[in-house]
Amino acid sequence: MANHKSAEKRNRASEAKRARNRIRKNAVKTIVKKIRLSQDKKSASEDLVKIASLLDKLAKSKIIHKNKAANLKSKLTRHVNALK
Repeated sequence: MANHKSAEKRNRASEAKRARNRIRKNAVKTIVKKIRLSQDKKSASEDLVKIASLLDKLAKSKIIHKNKAANLKSKLTRHVNALK
């Protein structure tokens, strides 16, 4: 429990940031799942461009680690390239 006004404000700000970050992370999970389940190379490659940009933004703002972003992009690119 916060005892100071500044601590209460910090708690409010932290909750707002946490909610924002969770929404962004879940958006990534949704697109990743969509790409992995996709059988069409054209739509998967379009989604790959979106997810690469989104992963870079999340890594830049330290919501996810930069290596995790790189690993995801690499795995998804290999998956898309393997599609017919």
